[in-house]
Amino acid sequence: MIREQKKIFSTMFLCGVLLASVSAEAIETKARNAVLMDFDTGQYLFSKDADKMVPPASMSKLMTVYMVFSKLKDGTLTLDDTFTVSENAWRKGGAASGGSTMFLAIGDKVRVEDLLKGILIQSGNDACIVVAENLAGSEEDFAAAMQKAAEKIGLRNSSFANATGLPHPDHRMSMEDLAKLAQILIRDFPEYYHIFSERYFTYNNIRQGNRNPLLYSMNNADGLKTGHTEEAGFSLTASAKKGNRRLIEVMGGMSSNKERSEEAEKLMSWGFREFDNYTILNRGQTINKIPVYMGKQKEVETVVDEDVIRTIRRNKTDDVKLTAIYSKPLKAPIARGDKVGTLKVEVPGSNAYEVPLLASSNVEKLGFLGRLGANLKYLLFGAE
Repeated sequence: MIREQKKIFSTMFLCGVLLASVSAEAIETKARNAVLMDFDTGQYLFSKDADKMVPPASMSKLMTVYMVFSKLKDGTLTLDDTFTVSENAWRKGGAASGGSTMFLAIGDKVRVEDLLKGILIQSGNDACIVVAENLAGSEEDFAAAMQKAAEKIGLRNSSFANATGLPHPDHRMSMEDLAKLAQILIRDFPEYYHIFSERYFTYNNIRQGNRNPLLYSMNNADGLKTGHTEEAGFSLTASAKKGNRRLIEVMGGMSSNKERSEEAEKLMSWGFREFDNYTILNRGQTINKIPVYMGKQKEVETVVDEDVIRTIRRNKTDDVKLTAIYSKPLKAPIARGDKVGTLKVEVPGSNAYEVPLLASSNVEKLGFLGRLGANLKYLLFGAE
């Protein structure tokens, strides 16, 4: 009979507890909604109503940019292609609108690269509408395409009604979705990411500065996008890199530009200061040995096929518990690389992380006489 068995391994690290959500010892923020995420591990260091769908304001322009980046990557668009500015784009998002604008003129033929800079540096609503109309025919159709693309990349708490982030009751995103989107933009489109950190852009002889406050207050900040409407408050999706670590933060609902700047720098600095990434397991590391039934070898070693790195709070001593879950005994034949169980990695305060346990070698099945002897032994003595 095959029985389920668990084995527990414990490893001590000079580090602390990862906070999956706000706790008594966590930092506080004036933001209504916020999340701080490690770029490499995807773990949340801080979370405050981060799954709630709220007005994203211009932070949702990141999805508009994702649509452009995707077409640049698949070759259906180039940076030198030009889009034409319609009267609708000028009226809704241009100088006549009174909102954030690139100051495009009706009939202008604008390079895609300039439109991207107009969106990311100047937060131009006109540039977003031009992109939407030229890629999808209308802003409404473009928003529908945004929705489809968002669902495909795993944004589960987002709904899009326009390309700009201007107020609309059906235009919503969560802080978690914005953090995930920022992670995708940085990871999948490195050749264009430098645009996010450019501080100034001039179009039609009008020079405008990047609104991201961290670009001016933190040397290691390099993106991504601000937002502001009366309903959304002051908001920011930001990223910074220090050494080999990158953090992403998203904050919304702040009362002023000053508060946004102060809260964003405080949370980002806290994340770098209080946490670090630790390698718990290395790829190919042996975990344990599992008995084998009807095999030419009596047991097989198990290994993990990936590095397991977790973000953990610094300067604390806590148990990291590794639990190997497998059936005992395994039945031959077994091929090298076969999944024979699961290793559950538990860091106090964090969600469990599971890694497949793989057989490190082949185990051939016994011949007829060997199987006969093994069956007889099992009948007489039971399983080992």
